[in-house]
Amino acid sequence: MILVVGGAGYIGSHLVKELIKKEDIVVLDNLSTGHREAVDSRAVFVKGDLGNEEDLQMVFRSYPIKAVMHFAANSLVGESVVDPLKYYQNNVAATLTLLKMMMKFKVKNFIFSSTAATYGIPSVEVIDESTATQPINPYGHSKLMVEQILADFSKAYGLNYVVLRYFNAAGAHSSAVIGESHDPETHLIPIVLQQLLGEREKVSVFGSDYDTPDGTCIRDYIHVTDLATAHILALEALLLGKKSAEIYNLGNGLGFSVKEVIETCEKVTGVKANVEIADRRPGDPARLVATSEKIYTQLGWKADRNLEQIIADAWKWHQNKKY
Repeated sequence: MILVVGGAGYIGSHLVKELIKKEDIVVLDNLSTGHREAVDSRAVFVKGDLGNEEDLQMVFRSYPIKAVMHFAANSLVGESVVDPLKYYQNNVAATLTLLKMMMKFKVKNFIFSSTAATYGIPSVEVIDESTATQPINPYGHSKLMVEQILADFSKAYGLNYVVLRYFNAAGAHSSAVIGESHDPETHLIPIVLQQLLGEREKVSVFGSDYDTPDGTCIRDYIHVTDLATAHILALEALLLGKKSAEIYNLGNGLGFSVKEVIETCEKVTGVKANVEIADRRPGDPARLVATSEKIYTQLGWKADRNLEQIIADAWKWHQNKKY
């Protein structure tokens, strides 16, 4: 059985929906940002906190857990700057509690959902796994700290793990049963789609004078179902003993500008967006794009769904969202 912590959240729920086809799953989530309705009915759901030893002991005693997949981090960069305690408490201290319980119950396989924020503002056009990690905010620092903890636990206790660093998860399940629903919403694609649905007055573009072809920032977008597939491939490799202590980037290798994303949203929906050019945000790099050559070579993963498919699935979800 696989324990998915944070399995009621956006990415976690999509992973559960795909992995449940192959494995029995128990989801642990405190529902602080996740949604009970997003958890596939075939999975066991336990409301609890990864930082609570009693919650974790109950799960590990009740179910034959063979691996843990961790999606239960706080992930708002701006919030991490104004409330770093929250981020170090949940993302680092609570993860240590989870790892401690794993060691106690002799569960040695761990998949960690990390982030491009570990790279900070890179000096290269395309980021690979050898690019220097220089986070510029507490969120990125907290994720990188856990990566270091995993390396130390691997050497000391024989923990087997895979770290997946990804950029902008986007889209929704093709069934439109689950999708992206945050409060507050900070991601570009849902913000644009909300505006096109009349739920927002405007879309703010933060800076139009960057050193990019159209002046707007370029980011790497991956369909959330493609992300789920990468996690499953990593888990399978880990369980078969083929990979451990590996770090993989998940990106499309190309990137799309803010302007391209808005224009593609308009194309898919047939609705014109109300766009406002605003000041740049401090710390926004002009370009954040990753190569996924390593995970393609070793595990055969690549991003299959293009930007139009990402937005089409997201649009279907936003028109019919249930939570």
